[in-house]
Amino acid sequence: MKIKLLLFLTGTILLACQNSGPSSEAPKTAVTRIAFGSCAHQDKELPLLNVAAGLNPDVFLFLGDNIYGDTRDMDTLRAKYAKLAAKAEFQNLTGQTRVLAVWDDHDYGENDAGRHYPFKAESKEIFLDFWKVPADSDRRQHEGIYGVETLQTEGHLIQFILLDTRTFRDDLILRDSTDTVFKNDYVPNQNPDSTFLGEAQWEWLEKQLSTEADIRIIATSNQFSHAYNGWESWTNVPHERQRMIDLIRKTKANGVLFLSGDVHWGEISKLEVAGGYPLYDVTSSGITQTWDVIEPNGNRIGEAVPQNNIGLVEIQAAGDSTLLILSLYDAAGKAVVKHKVGLAELSF
Repeated sequence: MKIKLLLFLTGTILLACQNSGPSSEAPKTAVTRIAFGSCAHQDKELPLLNVAAGLNPDVFLFLGDNIYGDTRDMDTLRAKYAKLAAKAEFQNLTGQTRVLAVWDDHDYGENDAGRHYPFKAESKEIFLDFWKVPADSDRRQHEGIYGVETLQTEGHLIQFILLDTRTFRDDLILRDSTDTVFKNDYVPNQNPDSTFLGEAQWEWLEKQLSTEADIRIIATSNQFSHAYNGWESWTNVPHERQRMIDLIRKTKANGVLFLSGDVHWGEISKLEVAGGYPLYDVTSSGITQTWDVIEPNGNRIGEAVPQNNIGLVEIQAAGDSTLLILSLYDAAGKAVVKHKVGLAELSF
């Protein structure tokens, strides 16, 4: 069975299967592969991108910290993107698959920065140009880099919701060094006026969740479904996290799956939701970066992955029995964590 690209229009990819002729073999299950990763330092080798290419994904999602820019000099930022572009591993991956991207703090421009970063407009243009976002894309028509793409496969319409967790986010609340209740850098912000996405992006998101789709991949640079650990994440603005849960419930959006990065380790989290279905979050981090201490996570499924890793979602189309296989792969190309979820589980 060969895959033929039929049409690309306004960010939508339409795929159809063409049989080379009659066959007595039993029909094979249609499989769509979505690979993803985060935290790739442009000065280091990137063997995990070759692993990703070897998985033959239909789409690869860069989930932020795609470079370590960390600058207010836009020429420096461009030069660091150029280093990534020159990498053979990057060219190998991007030369054979569709690539989508969101940003996190280090490619946004400053560690843990939010809406007060003064060069966010300039950084946005560099980001969109580097990732070859078309000039007429809606992502260029509003503040921030959020946007939506779709992939029509043989069995399902897949929606990619690309969030911007930087441009509109209020500053987080630093933990007092004498505080023994919370840990690491940040405590939850209980101010109901504080925001993670900003009102314009929230309004846009409601429209996206209200449209038809079978599977909705929400790409968020920061983790969503894990337990609080004191680092940057949706748990630092708990009313905004609850707003996301409420919005999914309000729109009756089935098939939501979060993909995240940032923390320099990999894990799969499952957040149980009252009156809804469980929200899974697959965290793949990092392509080059690691962290010394992996925080506890009561929502974690299986073991955390301390080594460099790449994530993969395999969608095995089979009607009401469609299966999502969530995996994390190491540099040897071995699946070190794997969990299966029936698509029917992700529905109201």
